[in-house]
Amino acid sequence: MTDRSLSLPFEAIARTVEQHASELVTIRRDLHLHPELGRGEVRTTAVIGERLERAGISVRRLRGTGLVADIGPSSPGHRIALRADIDALPIREQTGLEFASQTDGVSHSCGHDVHTTALIGAALALKQAEARLATAGVAARLVFQPAEELMPGGAEDVVAQEGLVGVDRIFALHCDPSLDAGEVGLRVGAITAAADQVEVTLSGRGGHTSRPHLTQDLTYALAKVVTDVPAVLSRRLDPRASAALVWGSIHSGGAANVIPSSGKVSGTLRMLDAAIWEGVERLLEAVVHEVVKPYAVQADVTITKGVPPVVNDAGCIDAFTAAVTGAGAFVTSTPQSLGGEDFAWYLTHVPGAMARLGTRAPGGPTYDLHRGDLVIDEAAIGVGARTLAGVVFSAAAQLAGTPSLGGVSPLSAVADR
Repeated sequence: MTDRSLSLPFEAIARTVEQHASELVTIRRDLHLHPELGRGEVRTTAVIGERLERAGISVRRLRGTGLVADIGPSSPGHRIALRADIDALPIREQTGLEFASQTDGVSHSCGHDVHTTALIGAALALKQAEARLATAGVAARLVFQPAEELMPGGAEDVVAQEGLVGVDRIFALHCDPSLDAGEVGLRVGAITAAADQVEVTLSGRGGHTSRPHLTQDLTYALAKVVTDVPAVLSRRLDPRASAALVWGSIHSGGAANVIPSSGKVSGTLRMLDAAIWEGVERLLEAVVHEVVKPYAVQADVTITKGVPPVVNDAGCIDAFTAAVTGAGAFVTSTPQSLGGEDFAWYLTHVPGAMARLGTRAPGGPTYDLHRGDLVIDEAAIGVGARTLAGVVFSAAAQLAGTPSLGGVSPLSAVADR
């Protein structure tokens, strides 16, 4: 049974993280030098596993890539999970940093190297506090998840391999370059959007550009898909759903005087309303066929169901608030974004929350995620490590019925400010 008098050892956590601060930066830079794409994170998994095992932490490697690790009693009163995603993106790095990616066309342009390193730091702090966890009847489950950037993502792999068995709450951080290092954005309720991957392939009779009337002008039809399908959807969906169909890739033809016989456009469909998202596939496919019908081309629509919104539990946000404050960081509110996150799938099994970890150098430029020029203030690593380790204790204290969480006012009272 969890000890109702569970204390919140924020100072001890901070000391341990500070002791490892230089090492954590070294680990982060090593991961940044050697990024790996989703479900191919072989070296990354090995680096994480080796460091945790060296600290005496029990590690279970997942099939493929990724791992889970446990700290504390094997049969606890409560088990709190912490998750970091470990994969990189197929983006060429353009930072010019001395530790820039050595893998051509692949980089940590979403900050997953920071997530991973912060969780390693939290693991070292929690291992140092393991006796306190055992006395309180609390265990920590560390989830180093592969393939967050893919659809379907690695969260489903973790769930399928029993990574959430016995877990009562789960927490995660995600880099936010619009917030300064030392700030953590919290929000009760939905913090991300639903997201699907959409691919439209057109095929038809090609030919010479001097005789388009003898062809099925596929490139023109593809351009209509790009422009008209999002426009039609904006009039067929409730605008309160905030649906956004945005294309990221177009491929058609290879010569200026040849109308090709096939072409493809790929993108994502995102929206804030989960209920509308559940049934949007049929409408989207119908709209595509309506748009291309005048051009007599064949259309094949593939919709890969992605992720629902991440919906933060109010009680978990209260626990996060205590942890952020205990970590010496500043709590700020954060808006819901149209970004998709497969952390949402964990929250269909257990309550939890995701927070925004500020990564901008105070007074420095604002970068953006999924860009090759993303630069992160490495002070965020320590903030993330202290926050993740601390939330294990604040969440456990909350579950044990400790009323004040150390006297920290809950953010849930100001969730919509």
